[in-house]
Amino acid sequence: MADPSTYRPKPGEIPDSPGVYRFRDEHRRVIYVGKAKSLRQRLNNYFQDLAGLHPRTRTMVTTAASVEWTVVGTEVEALQLEYTWIQEFDPRFNVKYRDDKSYPSLAVTMNEEFPRVQVMRGPKKKGVRYFGPYGQAWAIRETVDLLLRVFPVRTCSAGVFKRSAQIGRPCLLGYIGKCSAPCVGRVSPEEHRELAEEFCDFMAGHTGSYLRRLECEMQEAAEELEYERAARLRDDIDALKRAMEKNAVVLTDATDADLIAVAEDELEAAVQIFHVRGGRVRGQRGWVTDKVEAVGTAELVEHALQQLYGAEQGDAAAGGGSGGVPKEVLVPALPEPAEPIAQWLSERRGAQVSLRVPQRGDKRALMETVNRNAEHALVLHKTKRASDLTTRSRALEEIAEALDLDSAPLRIECFDISHLQGDDVVASMVVFEDGLARKSEYRRFQIKSFEGQDDVRSMHEVISRRFRRYLVEKQKTGEWPEEELGGELESGPAGAAPAPRPTPEPGREQPAQGAQPAQGADRDEEGRPKKFAYPPQLVVVDGGRPQVAAAQAALDELGVDDVAVCGLAKRLEEVWLPGESDPVVLPRSSEGLYLLQRVRDEAHRFAIRYQRGKRGKRLRGSPLDAVPGLGETRKKALLKHFGSVKKLRAASVEEISQVPGVGRKTAETVAAALSQAAPSRPAVNTATGEIVEEE
Repeated sequence: MADPSTYRPKPGEIPDSPGVYRFRDEHRRVIYVGKAKSLRQRLNNYFQDLAGLHPRTRTMVTTAASVEWTVVGTEVEALQLEYTWIQEFDPRFNVKYRDDKSYPSLAVTMNEEFPRVQVMRGPKKKGVRYFGPYGQAWAIRETVDLLLRVFPVRTCSAGVFKRSAQIGRPCLLGYIGKCSAPCVGRVSPEEHRELAEEFCDFMAGHTGSYLRRLECEMQEAAEELEYERAARLRDDIDALKRAMEKNAVVLTDATDADLIAVAEDELEAAVQIFHVRGGRVRGQRGWVTDKVEAVGTAELVEHALQQLYGAEQGDAAAGGGSGGVPKEVLVPALPEPAEPIAQWLSERRGAQVSLRVPQRGDKRALMETVNRNAEHALVLHKTKRASDLTTRSRALEEIAEALDLDSAPLRIECFDISHLQGDDVVASMVVFEDGLARKSEYRRFQIKSFEGQDDVRSMHEVISRRFRRYLVEKQKTGEWPEEELGGELESGPAGAAPAPRPTPEPGREQPAQGAQPAQGADRDEEGRPKKFAYPPQLVVVDGGRPQVAAAQAALDELGVDDVAVCGLAKRLEEVWLPGESDPVVLPRSSEGLYLLQRVRDEAHRFAIRYQRGKRGKRLRGSPLDAVPGLGETRKKALLKHFGSVKKLRAASVEEISQVPGVGRKTAETVAAALSQAAPSRPAVNTATGEIVEEE
């Protein structure tokens, strides 16, 4: 625990102007980001008597080891820089709204040639229109199913779309009239995009004009005795009205607004947001946060506005979806001062935004409903979390007691080796912090220095590479003497075999596929991603005494003596420690053993997934790969022309030679190679489960 007086700036060093400040810990990780109208007044509040600070603020300043600041011109610039740094560094003590990415939204991929309607979760992507979020994914699918009758936009995946284009037949939705089938050319790209834009306009709340237009067209069709067309338009109108009836009118003035309510206590706060478009509730979302400082409702509202609208761009048209900035933002309390926030929101929308507290009428009544939802969410969260926090804390304490550690291991890293009879040897590293998985810091390794079923050597290599990277990062920040680092890495301790140099590595450490770049602990002072910059308190290996000995030997060779090591053997779930002849046996009902099992099983799952992916890429291939002199361009041309290897195998030499870029000699070679190759089972895309090649 650090003394804040050791890093307190000298009197007169802090400027009395707007700016943004960062607290860093001993590992140079950014742990808190804040903004202030006066940096001097705000930072002086952190360096008062510890007894007068909020408990969580006291924890933050005693965890920190340094503070730095950046001066800006206006409060709006400070607000923008604060949001940018929070997204960049992911500080552990900042207000974090959990469960935000669990809510599904209706997305229209307007950035594609043929826009697709789909359910999407996670961070927003550029060029995609979002509507929602919704409480359940089935609510989105019900709405889309009703609207596809009127707006037959593509909903299929890229694989299905490509496959239908190759075989010249649409999918089932194309046959039943719920897709305009652009894959087979029934509509042009321009016509399909117009359909997608009409779909977006309807979802954005522009329903009245569209319904009136359809009713006029229905009347005209009836007057011209086109009864079948009139009946079809009548059914379209009914489908649209049924979709609209799912959202009752809550604001009679048909306005676009977001309503934000906050329910809080001394430690936590719950935020609820209702997205109202065209007077109807189009989406709802909720967050829960820990209160790091003694923040009030106004400060929580400010953080919620940053989280909600920080990624929006200055485009007034984008505000049509429930994810954009609307004309009105209704809050329970205005931030102090409110003008910079209102100006910031107006820049995000590209037009004027009204930020206010509703006082009377329908909007006040709806705000009370949103507030009741926030209160219910806070009660539900506390009910769920009480046992969860207690269980995790008890598990970490049991592990510390069983392994004779000085403190609870807040960061645990587990390593596992996976291979198939000595081929495609890989390793995984998973990270658990405070008893919870931190998937952004997962890593995977390729073992290329040797082949074979030697898990001990593989474990030694992986641990060496992981902590060698840690020492390199430590040396860059000046926490490890350069001459000592060089000697350790190049020659190792006396009597030990020379350890490899830091670079180049025999393999490559790779982040988990699909994960965002690790933030916080994995970023340098400029915000660039780093690897392995933060050491664990405990290393767990999947295995028994040999694997534990190999891991400990790797740490000893590098001079790392502040990291504990243990192994969890699968057979009897025994915990092995370095140098011990007997294992530590935890009770079967122990929460500590259960946590170690979860960590070990997660590392095993992650390693197997990576190993199967590598093996699948090596084994999965096309018969065309065996054709000599046939490159990727002509392979793709042949498959696009015939649609599948089966049809290509049945084609004659004359038919093959008609493909652009394929001469007769090459056609004869292809026909001869395919006639000799035995038909294989269909190739399957392991990510989507779709058949890639039809036999």
